[in-house]
Amino acid sequence: MKKFLEEFKAFALKGNVMDLAIGVIIGAAFGNIVTAFTEDFIQPLIACIGGAEIHGRTEIGDTGSYILWGDFITAVINFIIMAFCIFLMVKAVNKLMSIGKKKEEAKPAEPSKEEVLLTEIRDLLKEKQ
Repeated sequence: MKKFLEEFKAFALKGNVMDLAIGVIIGAAFGNIVTAFTEDFIQPLIACIGGAEIHGRTEIGDTGSYILWGDFITAVINFIIMAFCIFLMVKAVNKLMSIGKKKEEAKPAEPSKEEVLLTEIRDLLKEKQ
């Protein structure tokens, strides 16, 4: 089970998987902004020009549908909050990954057999002189 969890961790923290997940989340949130803009600004303006009723919402009088700018502002604020939360999560994951890398880099590398042999030869030559 431990090996399975290690494999899953390696998979989930790969750059491509993280980038794809972030792209899907940001794309969905931006889709909400586009939908709110279309439904709450564009459609009422078109309805006002053409005199049509949209979603059963019409003003009392002759002017057509309401422009619901509050819904659009809410979608934009939701997007900003979501993007900020994702930014903090990615920053935390990157920091955790860099901590693990620093520990690995802190260990001195063992010299290769060739380096050990060359060091011994150098030391012997110094002794002969």
